[in-house]
Amino acid sequence: MGKSAFLNEMSRFMRQQGMSLRTEKTYIHWVKRFIRFNKLVHPLDLSDADVTRFLSHLANDCNVAINTQKTALNGIAFLYNQFLKRPLGDLGFHYAKQGRRLPDVLSMQEVANVLSFMGDRDRLIFSLLYGSGLRITECLRLRIKDIDFDKAALTVCDGKGHKDRKTILSKSLFPELKMSIQASIALQATDNEKGIGPSMPFALGKKYPNAFRMPAWMFLFPSSGICRHPVTDEVCRHHLHDSVPRKALKAAVGKAKIVTKRVSCHTFRHSFATQLLSSGRDIRTVQELLGHSDVSTTQIYTHVLGEHFAGTQSPIDRMMAGR
Repeated sequence: MGKSAFLNEMSRFMRQQGMSLRTEKTYIHWVKRFIRFNKLVHPLDLSDADVTRFLSHLANDCNVAINTQKTALNGIAFLYNQFLKRPLGDLGFHYAKQGRRLPDVLSMQEVANVLSFMGDRDRLIFSLLYGSGLRITECLRLRIKDIDFDKAALTVCDGKGHKDRKTILSKSLFPELKMSIQASIALQATDNEKGIGPSMPFALGKKYPNAFRMPAWMFLFPSSGICRHPVTDEVCRHHLHDSVPRKALKAAVGKAKIVTKRVSCHTFRHSFATQLLSSGRDIRTVQELLGHSDVSTTQIYTHVLGEHFAGTQSPIDRMMAGR
C-alpha cells in the first residue's frame, strides 16, 4: 500500500501544524498500518471499537512494547481528533502495567575505553552525547550556529516536545569542534558552487532563499551524500543518518569488551545525568540540561546511583565499621 491521496493530505496538514518530519513519518506509518489492518476501509467509516481492536492486535498478536502501543495510539488519535475532527471517545483500552526499568550507565573509564575505539568523527559525536547530555538526533541536527565557544554552551533547537534548550559544552572538545566546523564550511563551499547547500527548515528556507549559503546553517555532522528535501524536493545535503554512529558504537563496544551492560546511544545521555548528580549537581539543574518537562523523569537517575546518592549508606556498612 503506497502513500495515498488521503495520507498525502494528512502529511500536508501536519506540516501546516509545524510538526516535525520525524513525527509526521511515524504517525503516517501507524495510520497506514491501521487502515491496512481494517482492510483499506476509510477511517471515517470505522468506529472506536475498530481502534481498540487494532491496539489489542498490536499488544496480543504482535507483542509490541507498551511505548510502541502508545505511539500508535498517538498517531491514530491525531488522525481522528485533529485531522478528521472526529474525536475518539473512551476506548476502554488499558496498557499492561510496565515495571520501572533502570537504565544502564557507563563509568568514566568505560566511556573512555569505548571512545578509544572510534574514529575522529564518531568519537566527537559520542563525546557530545556524554559531555552535553544530548539525544543522538539532537546531536546530529546541530548546526554551526548552535555552538557558542564564548559561553561554553550549545543550543538544542526544536528538541523533543518542540522545545529549545541550552546545555553545557566541554572546553576539552573545542579543538575537535573547530576542526569539524572548518571541514563542514569547506564542504558547504563546494556544495554552494553547485547551487546546493544544507537542508533548511521549510519556512525559513522559503523566507530566506540564500540562507543555505551562510556557514551558520551548515550541519556540524553533514551526510556524505546529497538528497532531495522531503518537503521542497530541492537537492540538498542533510545531516548524518543516525544509523552511521549506531554502527560505529556497536563495533566500539565489542572491542571494549563491555558485555554486562546494554549500551546504546542513549546510554551516554544516561551516564551524563548520573555522573552530574553523583558529583553534587542539584536535580533541577540536571532536569534543565536534559530538557525534561517533569522532574520525576529525571529522578530515575537517583535510583541508578544507589548508595552514592545523597551520601546514603547501607546499615550493614556502619555495623561492620563499628567492629
